[in-house]
Amino acid sequence: MEVDYRQFPVLVVDDEPDILRSFVFNYGDELRVVTAESGARGLELLAQHDPAVIVADQRMPGMSGTEFLERSMQARPEAVRIILTGYTDVEAIIQAINTSRLYRYVTKPWDGEELRITLRRAIEVFALTRENARLLEELRRANERLAIENAYLRERVDRHEIVGESPAVREVLGLVAKVAGSRATVLIEGETGTGKELVARAIHAASLRRDRVFVAVNCAALGEGVLESELFGHRRGAFSGAVADRKGLFEIADGSTLFLDEISETSPALQAKLLRVLQEGEVRPVGDSTTRAVDVRMITATNRRLDEEVRSGRFREDLYYRLRVFPIRMPPLRERAEDVPLLARHFVGRLAAQLGKPVGDLTSGAIELLQSYAFPGNVRELANELERAVLLAEPGAPIAEDLLSDHIHTAAAPPPPPGALQAAAERAEVEAALGRSGGNRTRAAEELGLTYRGLIKRMRRLGM
Repeated sequence: MEVDYRQFPVLVVDDEPDILRSFVFNYGDELRVVTAESGARGLELLAQHDPAVIVADQRMPGMSGTEFLERSMQARPEAVRIILTGYTDVEAIIQAINTSRLYRYVTKPWDGEELRITLRRAIEVFALTRENARLLEELRRANERLAIENAYLRERVDRHEIVGESPAVREVLGLVAKVAGSRATVLIEGETGTGKELVARAIHAASLRRDRVFVAVNCAALGEGVLESELFGHRRGAFSGAVADRKGLFEIADGSTLFLDEISETSPALQAKLLRVLQEGEVRPVGDSTTRAVDVRMITATNRRLDEEVRSGRFREDLYYRLRVFPIRMPPLRERAEDVPLLARHFVGRLAAQLGKPVGDLTSGAIELLQSYAFPGNVRELANELERAVLLAEPGAPIAEDLLSDHIHTAAAPPPPPGALQAAAERAEVEAALGRSGGNRTRAAEELGLTYRGLIKRMRRLGM
């Protein structure tokens, strides 16, 4: 990890001004040195700065170095602590180790170059600790997001139900039935919101692995390092903050199905590791030298054209063919508009039950309006639109077209008939000429370059 040493302040607390000046003189060019002449002043500076390293002299009047370091733990617990001592004060050093997580003790007089290296190493320790805390927080948030997504699926989505009777949906269901009982790797392609995860869950539910847990992860939701640890697990000490062994999702899904959504968002390095799992059937946790055999049925999905990603060099060709053993394309909603009434009534019924709000059926006008809209967000957008409509509807009242969003009305408006715009322009031109001529048709005809008779014919054609 490359560290900008001047980014992290070093607080030096010593009652001897010469010591403080020597720190600034010797190390001020490469480090941000902040000085305090007493423990009390040092505590004040802790509130103003965020020091990476705290250096304190042990023998100071009023407040000893060990006392200061112990009190600094409350304000800056992450800081790395170093104590200076001119005496062989073993008891004080042991106290500092026990109460303030002492990093090093340095005896006076010290070697200048050796102290420089110590300070730089202390800053590196602090930087790694803070980066590790950031990654752990990122992982915690990602796990929270996954938990929310899974709860949403449990509560608001019928996991194994793909609603529709169109030829496109019947084809998808036929492919699911054919591949479910095999071990084949499946690649589901389709736009966002078409229901790719529903297809993956349907395959798992119809497979011999249905009694085992279905494991899903969105590859786009996690950073590369976090995703690798999530998938393959890690061993204690593999990186800063890895305080215990942890199983990865491949091991958790052993004997079951692992669904990797947005597979196109993975890095080349991770793609290489996924290829190894498919080829060898084994995983190696981060920080481990040994591999573990796993029996995982992998289903992947993407909203991109993976063949185009391969041609552009963003996705490994060998992995692409390993994943695309059995491709399934989930059609966008605009290609199966005949399914909109079924889907719409399905969502309205389910949403009304969840919200505890009885509503009537969709009116024919609402159904026609929904079928005329292209739904770029696909089934997910349709569900969101109907949730809004159910919330707006009066209890017991039908879902009419006036409850649907303005953009659906606008998109569904019929285009003007051929020639309508030209006719409107001609009418405006004639009306303007008549207005300028005070209603005199002869003068208006001259202005328009027409004969009187030609003007009359044009006015009749335009319904004037």
